[in-house]
Amino acid sequence: MTHQATFSPDLSVTLCGVRLPNPTVLASGILGLTHGVLVRVAKAGAGAVTTKSVSLAPRDGYHNPVVLEWGSGLINAVGLSNPGVEVMVDEIRAAKEQLAPLGVPVIASIFADNIYDFGTIARYITDARPDLIEVNISCPNVDDQYLRMFASDPYVSAQVTRRVKANTDIPILVKLSPNVSDIVRIAEAVVEAGADGITAVNTLGPGMILDVETLQPVLSHGRGGISGPALRPIAVRCVYDICRALDVPVVATGGVMTGRDAVEMILVGATAVGIGSAVYYRGLDVFRKVCEEIQDYMVRHGYQRLDDFRGLALKSFGHR
Repeated sequence: MTHQATFSPDLSVTLCGVRLPNPTVLASGILGLTHGVLVRVAKAGAGAVTTKSVSLAPRDGYHNPVVLEWGSGLINAVGLSNPGVEVMVDEIRAAKEQLAPLGVPVIASIFADNIYDFGTIARYITDARPDLIEVNISCPNVDDQYLRMFASDPYVSAQVTRRVKANTDIPILVKLSPNVSDIVRIAEAVVEAGADGITAVNTLGPGMILDVETLQPVLSHGRGGISGPALRPIAVRCVYDICRALDVPVVATGGVMTGRDAVEMILVGATAVGIGSAVYYRGLDVFRKVCEEIQDYMVRHGYQRLDDFRGLALKSFGHR
């Protein structure tokens, strides 16, 4: 007589000392400018929610169209639009209050135009007491050479990390770019400078999609970052390389659409999994669906906790 598994797998994880009820994280950039939206995402099943990246002053971003589904993923150039840190401090406080009963942490994403301002905005955002701070040094869609430079230079990335760490007591995740020749060098630099964890990766590119009738780019900005399914194999490789080289928590972001995709990220060492473009494809319920699909995988393989299979692909390749 065969017995079907009756246990319910435990999806909880600890990320930089912060407990998440499950490993799915709303990635920065898709939603997250108001506490109401953050609460909606949490109630839809996310294990943690990340705000859109916020700057010291309000930022309008680019004119529409700013995002396009092109067949194998999304291309977007939103321009880091946000209402500024003063408004977001209030929104994060309100989100924290409403999410406390759910046990869902809030991650505040920040960016700045120079190294000094990263410290300033870290100090301001700390007043809201988010559970984690994500330091966005890797947006490919900004016309400022310094913003492009941060994530591509180990020394500059480390300087940003040190500046943020000097101005907050909250654990920080540094968000890295796939648009570099050696992401491990950047990861090593920010970890040595004090980063508590890493988010990998931001969008790829920028790329371009033309309207062949008008001969003009479809996006108002012309170029945009690539996300969604087309990015996933690159994101998996980046997470694999980082986790092979460093013992550091990683939020794996880039093209995660299903539970199978999330499992793939965990197998190469990810602690948690960022979900962004999948909200477009599968709706806000994607977080709950992905969790159910992860649990189905765990039941089939007899895994009770995520730690039971985290990093197994690293071991199978003989690196650990």
